[in-house]
Amino acid sequence: MNPLEYTVRLNNGYEIPCVGFGTWQTPDGDTAVMAVSEAIKAGYRHIDTAACYENEVGVGQGIATSGIAREKLFVTSKVWNTERGYEKTLAAFEKSLSDLGLEYLDLYLIHWRASASHYDNWEEINLETWRAMTELYKAGKIKAIGVSNFLPHHMEALMKTEVPPMVNQIEYHPGLNQEETVAYCKQHGVLVEAWSPLGTGRMLNNGELKAIAAYYGKSVAQLCIRWCLQNGVVPLPKSVTPSRIAENAQVFDFIISEADMQKINAMPYFGGSGLHPDKVNF
Repeated sequence: MNPLEYTVRLNNGYEIPCVGFGTWQTPDGDTAVMAVSEAIKAGYRHIDTAACYENEVGVGQGIATSGIAREKLFVTSKVWNTERGYEKTLAAFEKSLSDLGLEYLDLYLIHWRASASHYDNWEEINLETWRAMTELYKAGKIKAIGVSNFLPHHMEALMKTEVPPMVNQIEYHPGLNQEETVAYCKQHGVLVEAWSPLGTGRMLNNGELKAIAAYYGKSVAQLCIRWCLQNGVVPLPKSVTPSRIAENAQVFDFIISEADMQKINAMPYFGGSGLHPDKVNF
């Protein structure tokens, strides 16, 4: 079996492939079509995009030309900040579905939470967005729903709703393993996904990671992806280079030792997006 088809069961029983292919910063058009096509050719069955990436059309075309049956693919998109709220979320979902050329989504996420730094009624906004997503989920248009970039205090109200989140997608890589958020999610049965598991490339030049990767005969990228998996987190590596897309999938033929896992887990922050969920200005 293609190891990229190994799945993790969400708290609603739906299965999600254990490694996804990220498309953040992938230009729409030929680049997106090529990257997604190459990813599916390399064995990826889990494709992650978002409305604000402005590449859903190209991602959808890459899926359409892959020759893989729709039910064998897991496709994620996200509602952007300007479209939060009940009515706007319903409309945003339909646009994403149309742009992707799909009849349903496997996973739909609130891309960023509304927070107290911007809105007095931030919790109400999040709940109204969630109400729309719950309605779409119950109608069968989405197989699973979740959030992205939510900290525990953002999630508490949603955890008390009729359909609690199934996924929280957060920035997660060596030096930024968000222990408190991951522990909260695991305690509540919410799967954690890692966006930017390579730190948008910043991990690749770290001397300590290079040394550990060399010991296993692997690239730093492969080490970071494997590290996510061994921590119970679903990584979403991104590349537009066919050779690297394929290389990033070769992470099932080695195991990082417990000592090296602890060493990586303990690394201090040394690079990332700098986007804090309570401080972003968008």
